Amino acid sequence: MAAKLKKGDKVVVLAGKDKGKQGEITAVFPKENKAVVDGVNIAIRHQRQTQTSQGGRTPKAMPIDLSNLALMDKNGKATRVGFREEDGKKVRFAKTTGDVI
Repeated sequence: MAAKLKKGDKVVVLAGKDKGKQGEITAVFPKENKAVVDGVNIAIRHQRQTQTSQGGRTPKAMPIDLSNLALMDKNGKATRVGFREEDGKKVRFAKTTGDVI
């Protein structure tokens, strides 16, 4: 099945501690059904100091479940994703506006 959300898509978080936040998908993990969105689901990771890098606490974006994300349409609202054929190619479109993504 084709992916409804892909790397580079602008999404809005529907549920969880970051509900309402918006960001861009930086990585998708289809087998785990998760995605990493920049600026969302931030956790503090402790890094040991080495000869080459400074240690300390670094913020890191953790994966979030795809079911908690929705694609943003051109109006900036959450929309569902549908599929249709145009010129013999399968394309994604926003259900609210009908525009091809």
